[in-house]
Amino acid sequence: MPTLPRKIVNQFVPKDIWQYVGIVGTLACVIIFLREPSFPTPDKLLIFLTFIFLYFHQGLQLLKRLLPFVAILLVYESFRGIADHLNTNVNFTAMISADKWMFGSLPTAKLQEWLWHGSVQWYDFVFYTPYVLHFVVPVGLVILVWKLRESFYWRAVTMYIILSFMGFFTYLLYPAAPPWMANDAGYIEPIERISSHVWFAMGLHDFPSFYSEISPNPVAAVPSLHAAYALLFSMIVFKLFGKKWGALSLLYPVILTVGIIYQGEHYAVDALLGFIYAAAAYCLTLWLFKKVDPKLNQQLSKLFRINKKDKV
Repeated sequence: MPTLPRKIVNQFVPKDIWQYVGIVGTLACVIIFLREPSFPTPDKLLIFLTFIFLYFHQGLQLLKRLLPFVAILLVYESFRGIADHLNTNVNFTAMISADKWMFGSLPTAKLQEWLWHGSVQWYDFVFYTPYVLHFVVPVGLVILVWKLRESFYWRAVTMYIILSFMGFFTYLLYPAAPPWMANDAGYIEPIERISSHVWFAMGLHDFPSFYSEISPNPVAAVPSLHAAYALLFSMIVFKLFGKKWGALSLLYPVILTVGIIYQGEHYAVDALLGFIYAAAAYCLTLWLFKKVDPKLNQQLSKLFRINKKDKV
């Protein structure tokens, strides 16, 4: 039986009001983004997706599923933003030595020698786009898992959360400078931070949001969570949707990895360590749900139970 607040809502609020709110909110978000393109952060994605799902009478269901995930991601990002203040011993040389040992020369410098000609080219956008989608892809994936493989939803969410905090503790213990910072400090041969050129060419702005208030951590290079998130995405796709879709999904981590190395954001060893962290988070989560408590998934689903009557 509906609760008293729901009776009141049903009596005084028109049946389709939430659809209208969803349409207006979605259009407002699109207009704001077209006028001031900005980095798609978790908080902005949550607002935008809530409006979309309101149109389908699933706004409350989305919030119950996605809000805990986004909230924990924002907590992680806030922690990451203070890690460089807790440990100021920045490491510059180990990653340079590792890349030169593996490849004979610095991959960033070699790729820029081949591809960078002083101005942004079409392929620079191709390489940078997966970087911009750092939060879009995981959020989109967990929604897809919720809709098509619901029993795996909390496993997928937990994988990303464990991976994020593994990265945070590494940044705390081992602050590491990316190639562009090593270039500025004179540790490597001259390279360009191409990602900055692409950012301005795309017309992106730091649109005000909760995420934009979190201090960035410029020395969070080891491991590359961009590479780690991307590989974890493919691992989950392989697990849930088969080899065909899994093989296709590998384009994402491949293009992203080449991009972050070429554009001066990460060393190759950063990406390699990111892959190792992704595999570790994947295996650890499966073990956790299987061994620590076989009913853990059911308990989480019960905690955030979706009431089929929730049509808002």
